[in-house]
Amino acid sequence: MSETDVKPRIAIGSDHAGFPVKEAIRKYLEAAGYPVDDQGTWSEESVDYPDYGKAVGERVASKQADLGIAVCGSGIGISIAANKVSGIRAALAHDVMTARLAREHNDANVLALGGRVVTRSRRANGSNFPYRRLSRRPSPAPPR
Repeated sequence: MSETDVKPRIAIGSDHAGFPVKEAIRKYLEAAGYPVDDQGTWSEESVDYPDYGKAVGERVASKQADLGIAVCGSGIGISIAANKVSGIRAALAHDVMTARLAREHNDANVLALGGRVVTRSRRANGSNFPYRRLSRRPSPAPPR
């Protein structure tokens, strides 16, 4: 298997509001063969989102993970927390297009999602998962 065939390790974390979405994404990624580094939380018991945004950011910044996914209620707070880690470019996305553009054009290395924003059908259907074709490097922009 060549370097380009190796699936990237994904650090994933959420607060209590993002827990159901994080779990759906974790299960999808594991079923698709991605190595997942779950930074918590592990229930819907109330916790502080900055701890999990920071944990995901630190795993990516230290190269213990290639990319990250962080989920809180709106996605805003956890993206701010992740972006406080040096070297992190966390982007909040609510659909496939903005997630893809953040990766391709802004070299985002952490995807932030809102657990109260992402629809039940979107999180249940892996084909709608914003980073369904994860890669270590962003795709080149198409020619204009």
